Amino acid sequence: MTSQNPHVHRLLMTAFVLGIPEHKVRVIAPDVGGGFGSKIFLYNEETVCSWATRQIKRPIRWTSTRREAFQTDAHGRDHVTDVELALARDGKILGLRVKTVANMGAYLSTFAPAVPTYLYGTLLNGVYEIGAIHADVTGVFTNTTPVDAYRGAGRPEAAYLLERMIEAGAAALKTDVTEIRKKNFIPKFEHGYQTKVALTYDSGNYSAAFDKLLTMFDYKKFRTEQEAARKQGKLIGVGFSTYIEACSIAPSKVVGSLGAQAGLYESGIVRVHPTGKVTVFTGSHSHGQGHETTFSQLVADELGLAIEDVEIVHGDTGAIAFGMGTYGSRSASVGGTAIHMSISKIKEKGKKIAAHLLEASPGDMEYVNGQFQVKGFPGKAVPFGQVALTAYVPHKYPEGLEPGLEETSFYDPSNFCFPFGAHACVVEVDRDTGHVKVLRYVAVDDVGNVINPMIVDGMVHGGIAQGVGQALWEGAVYEDGSGQLVTGTMMDYALPKADMLPMYETDRTVTPTPVNPLGIKGAGETGTIAATPAVVNAVVDALRPLGVDHIETMPLSPERVWKTIQAAKTAGAAGPKR
Repeated sequence: MTSQNPHVHRLLMTAFVLGIPEHKVRVIAPDVGGGFGSKIFLYNEETVCSWATRQIKRPIRWTSTRREAFQTDAHGRDHVTDVELALARDGKILGLRVKTVANMGAYLSTFAPAVPTYLYGTLLNGVYEIGAIHADVTGVFTNTTPVDAYRGAGRPEAAYLLERMIEAGAAALKTDVTEIRKKNFIPKFEHGYQTKVALTYDSGNYSAAFDKLLTMFDYKKFRTEQEAARKQGKLIGVGFSTYIEACSIAPSKVVGSLGAQAGLYESGIVRVHPTGKVTVFTGSHSHGQGHETTFSQLVADELGLAIEDVEIVHGDTGAIAFGMGTYGSRSASVGGTAIHMSISKIKEKGKKIAAHLLEASPGDMEYVNGQFQVKGFPGKAVPFGQVALTAYVPHKYPEGLEPGLEETSFYDPSNFCFPFGAHACVVEVDRDTGHVKVLRYVAVDDVGNVINPMIVDGMVHGGIAQGVGQALWEGAVYEDGSGQLVTGTMMDYALPKADMLPMYETDRTVTPTPVNPLGIKGAGETGTIAATPAVVNAVVDALRPLGVDHIETMPLSPERVWKTIQAAKTAGAAGPKR
């Protein structure tokens, strides 16, 4: 089956729905073509098929059509929010008041209530020092498809309203959008910052990321070019977004106190074979993130092996230890740390075996460049492969030490990790049609330490595409009166195409997290969180000469933008336009 978390699927299906012993069911989730949150949940069809196959004693296979997927796979976002921002005359943020009505759809999905509360309200501090924050969230049932986690899950909604209000505040104070941000950034910190909304950030240097973005973007030059373009009648705008995200969803005791019936640890088993080759069994699930590459790099680097000597196994409840799966950008920071912990245990056991072979003390051993050696005497060493073979052929072996070389770890983080960054988007709006063209997109992200830069860049690129899609094109539309979903096919749902997006300019700053020993924060959702407010801010900036200071509803389709332009023409430039 397609799943982001096979063990969770099995647990929910067997223990809480069908009443079947867990060990009688095996869930295999092979290569899955993307998940983005929608494959976390247990769907009705999966349970019905499992029930039916027991009734008729025959295998059953069910595959949804694309239309069925549009109608029944969980949707995302769907908030209506009123927000107020209090600012001092010098631009310092005094307070934020948020009142949100969040659509749950017709029925509750697996994580639905957590998204607009635990993953949204707690991110309203953003990257700014804010005097006071009040958040009121009401979940409502409607006639729509259930609404649950979608790439970012709560964090994009928080970033959107905060970043829109920051730019609206700058306009109200007649100050530059970059200056108001710089004035309110939380100063650099390395060991925690207590927010006004429960969370404690791990580490951050928000001004450094923003300064790097402005240097790449050449902001002063752009404003000069923008002014010249406006004199020629062109509607050019720039929008910024300085965001923060909560990744590595954890710790278990915190989500338990909020009512979640699950832990949020991850498992990692490292099995060293007699030949010195390694198999890793991870509870994280790969559906496009490149775990097979990243985890292999992690193991190969720590053990000094060739990457070809490492095998990664995931997605099979019959093969791996109970794991929580992949979501919330947690694989490297949580799943990778569990693997790291098992590798450390392998090294410690290996030191005891090598010390016995060398007639040395285990305390005098160290592991360097793929061999166990006596500290200060690299010539007195035993290669990793020999130690592995000795573990399985224990003829000359320490007394009381178990044979074999395999270790298991479960890692439950002490806190979230908090990636952050700064994005800028330039657009041009066609005043005759309302069409928005993205001319340039620049992103500087800080995801902590990076294992594979190419994979991280790919995640950022894909996330930006989804964030831009939400801002300009994508949206579930229901017919008034009947409640019929009218965007239920690829002909009716507006996905971004490759020729609708520019080449991205990306870079990074590096602020390691103290939460895990790898210093990794998470990268899978950064682009989706940052892109949407950056794009909408850019469109509003482009239309500002017409008297427009806000567009209330996304996506900013050509029709919606054209109507906004016509309303501005009718009303003139006197006062805010909707």
